[in-house]
Amino acid sequence: MKKIAFLLVSFFICVTSFGVHAAPLSMAFDSDPASLDPHEQLSESTLQLSHLTFDPLLRWYQNGEIEPRLATRWEQKDDVTLRIYLRENVRFHTGNAFTANDVMFTIQRLKRSTDFRAMFDAISDVQKVDDFTVDVITHQTTPLLLNILTYVFPMDSLFYQGRDEIIKHGETFASKNISGTGPFVLKHRESGVRLDFTRFEDYWDKESKGNVDSIRMTPIRSDSTRLAALLSGDVDFIFPISPIDIPRIKRSSDIKFVGMPSTRILLLHMNQARRVEFRDQRVREAINLAINQSLIVRKILRGFSEAAGQLSVPQFLGHVPDIKPMYDLEKAKRLMIEAGYEEGFRISMMAPNNRYIQDERISQAIVAMLSKINISVDLKTLPKAQYFQEFDHRSADMMMIGWQSDTNDSNNLFEFLVACTDPNTGMGAYNASSYCNAQIDERIRAANIEMSSERRAKLLQEIERILVKESAVVPLLWQSLAWGAKKNIRIENIVNERNFPYIGDLVVE
Repeated sequence: MKKIAFLLVSFFICVTSFGVHAAPLSMAFDSDPASLDPHEQLSESTLQLSHLTFDPLLRWYQNGEIEPRLATRWEQKDDVTLRIYLRENVRFHTGNAFTANDVMFTIQRLKRSTDFRAMFDAISDVQKVDDFTVDVITHQTTPLLLNILTYVFPMDSLFYQGRDEIIKHGETFASKNISGTGPFVLKHRESGVRLDFTRFEDYWDKESKGNVDSIRMTPIRSDSTRLAALLSGDVDFIFPISPIDIPRIKRSSDIKFVGMPSTRILLLHMNQARRVEFRDQRVREAINLAINQSLIVRKILRGFSEAAGQLSVPQFLGHVPDIKPMYDLEKAKRLMIEAGYEEGFRISMMAPNNRYIQDERISQAIVAMLSKINISVDLKTLPKAQYFQEFDHRSADMMMIGWQSDTNDSNNLFEFLVACTDPNTGMGAYNASSYCNAQIDERIRAANIEMSSERRAKLLQEIERILVKESAVVPLLWQSLAWGAKKNIRIENIVNERNFPYIGDLVVE
């Protein structure tokens, strides 16, 4: 009888831990992470991997609030010191214990990362109070510090110590090895082919209802092939879904569709260092006026996005309601004549072909639109991994990029995309325009320390108005997100506008 009771208790514990039953999950995304190093590239696929294999100090709820993860609570000690209390009894995949040393190691490493440096430049120091308490000290008052800390995924300092070099697109220990505290352990990786994960048996979050015990993630570049894999039952969960295919997936009785707007802006950079023509504001304005954002959204994305005339989405403080897309082909032609380029000129353009929804078709449409003001475009599209190496080298006159604000705030867009490039601070790290305006940088710095929402909004909106007046970049659209899954996969509970699905919490019924 005791043996039977023991078995029943064991079964109950198993059911409670894995939420009814343990289940495998097969996922197909459009691409896989280029590296296992969480600090090598600030990208969506890197952050998706981080949420699988690491844990953040804090993370976003679906409603936009912040929830504690490896940080259990925090308190502001003074204007520049935030004390963070850490979760105890947490283990890394190596078996090493998680402590304050790992948080210190990680933040110091983030400050060395080319991609993350601008965000973490606000932090002057991180100090250990005891094994499970740290003080994060900023240079000045920092209104978005908690938002920034959602990007701290503590690394196993004992595992990485002495071999924590960060090289973009390089061959390093961290780019090929991984040890986090997250819900899944990476078991196999074949770049461009598949990644296999298993549930971490010693995962700290025993209250999670997630019951996925293994994952196979397969990159499938083609939208139609990815959807076919879901409809045939070969995979359980896919992202993204082409807008063309949304009606088809909605008609399927076996598949659920989840869509939502995101805060990601898709835009074009015009490289003024490469092209003298782009130094003329009239030419830049003509390019902005010649590109019909609303037509792109309507015809290519079937209305499943929103045409943009500025960088900031409506929910951001920097959004200016009266700035709209400004398509005006006749005015664009007049500006080209005024600038002395009635006959036009030829430029090079690069865009990804598997990073953003319909990115290749959007870039082809832009080529056709620019031809109407006699700008001939030599277009080259590349898979994501190769494209961003070319982007880092600013290899074309015009380049496409999408950016989701890391802090859910306008200023993150500005400091990465349009600030004067400064390798020491990381400002302008993704500014492929060589655009530089001291007035904008001054307002970026002011907004980063301004605690009043009203005054911050004014500063950020001033930046948007300057960008529009100078036609610094070409805003295209704010992207929408779409996922599909089998009916028994409860993805609606774990997807979010940032597209970091919390697979550790996923329930398969």
